[in-house]
Amino acid sequence: MNPEDELESSVLDPLDKQIVHGLVTDARIPFATLGAILGVSEQTVARRYRSMRERGILHVSGQVNAMPLGNTRWMLRVRSTPDKALRLAESLARLPDVSWVALLSTGSEVTCVSRPRSIEQRDALLLNVLPRASQVTGLMAYEIIHRFPLAEEWPRYSRLLTAEQLRQLGPRPAMNDQRGPDAPTDLSAADEAMLGVLARDGRASYARLAAETGWSPTRVARRMSELVTAGVLYFDLDFAVERMGYAVRASLWVRTRPAELDAVGRAIATHPETAFVAATTGPTNLVVSVVCRDSSHLYRYLTGRLGALDGIVDVEVTPTLRMLKQAQALMQTDRIAVVPTATR
Repeated sequence: MNPEDELESSVLDPLDKQIVHGLVTDARIPFATLGAILGVSEQTVARRYRSMRERGILHVSGQVNAMPLGNTRWMLRVRSTPDKALRLAESLARLPDVSWVALLSTGSEVTCVSRPRSIEQRDALLLNVLPRASQVTGLMAYEIIHRFPLAEEWPRYSRLLTAEQLRQLGPRPAMNDQRGPDAPTDLSAADEAMLGVLARDGRASYARLAAETGWSPTRVARRMSELVTAGVLYFDLDFAVERMGYAVRASLWVRTRPAELDAVGRAIATHPETAFVAATTGPTNLVVSVVCRDSSHLYRYLTGRLGALDGIVDVEVTPTLRMLKQAQALMQTDRIAVVPTATR
């Protein structure tokens, strides 16, 4: 058993990890289908899923990708007076179009991702709310211009399934991250109602979504498929990584030579520690989120896999002191805040 498995074994057993991989591949896969692939009953999968949810280990949510809607995403670094940084992070975490809110180890800097659905939302946060906040002493906004697809989505449990099981699951759908300026997708009030429910519970039943939208379950399923195909809707899993044996999260602000940007980004996307990597505007041109077991693991990663890449000019490392919000889920110290969820 390698050290990574040893750390996780007290929290997630092999079947839990197989279920996690199934959900990472297809967040809305029916539990009966997943059970058949894994050789267990639908009830067993549902029970294991509920347990992981109730322990605050994972959360499934439907996310809106702003790019096909004609908008952009921003990574923000907000400097604050030390005595008010936590309060600032908590306020940002409550904003619906803000995700991945973290208080950095300096204690006076907060990072977050802004996903505005309109120019008005973008300007409200960047030009009004943050500049006028008395505790904000500095702001740097990085536009995310390209997201590199990971070789395998974190936490990378495919090794625990057979080739036949992986074939039956199929590949994870590719995320359409391209902007659509010619014909951005228009969202109706019913679309927004459906997306609101999926943000809270990515496995909400078609019947529940039908009740919220006034559509039939068949129409809900069809519209959901259309939005996924258009790249507007995608499904994501949030994890309480600390409870899975990973004590260190960090953001890496990487500067590369322009000609090497794409090659470096693609290479980092293959690293087991990488949870996110994207090209950005700003003084650095790559932002990377990594998850490590401890500080020694982070050091080995920086001096080993990352350090071996040609083209990197400089790296700033900012460990996370506290994560307050992930893609959609709020955090309670080292676990995801539990909300009611579907079980099918």
